[in-house]
Amino acid sequence: MVIRSDIATAAARIAGYIRHTPLLCLAGAELGLDFGVTLKLELLQHAGSFKPRGAFNRLLSAKLPAVGVIAASGGNHGAAVAYAARALGATAEIFVPTLTPPAKVARIAHYGACVMQIGETYAEALAASRDRQSKTGALEVHAYDHRDVLAGQGTVGREFEHDAPNLTHVLVATGGGGLLGGIAAWYAGSVKVISVEPEGCPSLHDALKAGRPVEAPVGGLAADSLGARQVGDLMFPVAQAHVADAVLVPDEAIAAAQRMIWDRIRLVAEPGGATALAALLCGAFTPPAGARVGVLVCGANTDPTKVAEP
Repeated sequence: MVIRSDIATAAARIAGYIRHTPLLCLAGAELGLDFGVTLKLELLQHAGSFKPRGAFNRLLSAKLPAVGVIAASGGNHGAAVAYAARALGATAEIFVPTLTPPAKVARIAHYGACVMQIGETYAEALAASRDRQSKTGALEVHAYDHRDVLAGQGTVGREFEHDAPNLTHVLVATGGGGLLGGIAAWYAGSVKVISVEPEGCPSLHDALKAGRPVEAPVGGLAADSLGARQVGDLMFPVAQAHVADAVLVPDEAIAAAQRMIWDRIRLVAEPGGATALAALLCGAFTPPAGARVGVLVCGANTDPTKVAEP
């Protein structure tokens, strides 16, 4: 299991390659809530999401082969791996499914990676990437189920605690669970970590109910970033030990949260990036009286012209 010392080591390793992203404290009235919220603006990270943290930690922890690196992604991880590979002088081959939005495909290509669009879901893209990796010997950078990736994502929690040490609850969007698992591993129960998933992508919700990772449906507005068919084996015991609740939100709430982020703070969040905030706005999670709530806004890779649409 990834622990705090792994995350501290990752933070030191990647410090020269990632941004320490800022916080924004909002009064409840600004969001139509009865309590204030501290947002961590991880959507301002390189490549538009938290993903470079895990990508850099993986690449910097390994010997990079001459043939480069390979990854499967719904979009954000692919952009992060491409960005990290370019920064370290390596080539990257990224497999994405057909549901990946054109904006994310373009972002991956912009960072110099070769993009292969195969299959309808992330799971199919992953299978294709692994078949290709077996032939080339490229270094695989898994989107969430690798110890170095998990520890890298945990550095978000380390920063959040450093900058907002008095939080009692932190809400995190969950797909395959690398981000949630890393943050929960860092807090290790000292803060109540709340998983938030779209109703159409309930991978952790279903796994916790079953007592083990199980296949779940993949669909809806945020499927490109949160549409893992199954949570990672590495993060699941962390979630069982340190995640206080796993809630689901409808697509309508996610879209409303996107619009709220745009209307109130003039930042464009992708659906997955707005999912954690959606849980507060729609009442899927209501913190107890006196709670000090933090929310991770984790991604910005979307078509900005669609965010303000009702």
